[in-house]
Amino acid sequence: MSGRPSLLMVTAIAAMLSTVAHAVSVASQDAVPTRLGNAIKEDVATRDRAVAQRARALALREKVAKAAEERIKADMRKRQEADVADAGAAPDAANPRAVEGAQYDELARIYQAMKPAKAAMVFEQLDMDVQMKVAQRMRERSTALILAAMSPKGAAELSMSLARKTPKKREVSTARPARPGERPAT
Repeated sequence: MSGRPSLLMVTAIAAMLSTVAHAVSVASQDAVPTRLGNAIKEDVATRDRAVAQRARALALREKVAKAAEERIKADMRKRQEADVADAGAAPDAANPRAVEGAQYDELARIYQAMKPAKAAMVFEQLDMDVQMKVAQRMRERSTALILAAMSPKGAAELSMSLARKTPKKREVSTARPARPGERPAT
């Protein structure tokens, strides 16, 4: 053989160069997106947006929870300070006004616990001053139920006293009650 390459050898070298050139050209080209590739990219982007939205929502909830916790702590501090202040002015013999106020508070709790009809019967027998001070310390709903169960005259007197904020003294009737069949004195 002479110094010439064989045809098989030239073909093999040409094929190898062609393969390398094709690989280089494919690598240097931008890939053309396909429908599947686009769908995958959209799904990934949608998932990333949903994750980011959940993260923002969680961060917001955490802020709200911390704010509520701080508000509750501040409220607790205020209540504790008020309790300490109230303890300093605790009802004792040296402070008769506080003792009187505590007694009316206790009476208000007792009347609120009673059934309105029974409480009304007893309530009407009290002095107007006591009725008024106890009614002022009761919840509105309880006072309304007791007023509804009272006699119209008693309810009106108490309502007027509460409206004035000063009790009106009850007039003591000197006339004797009328007997059955007898006309009342005018």
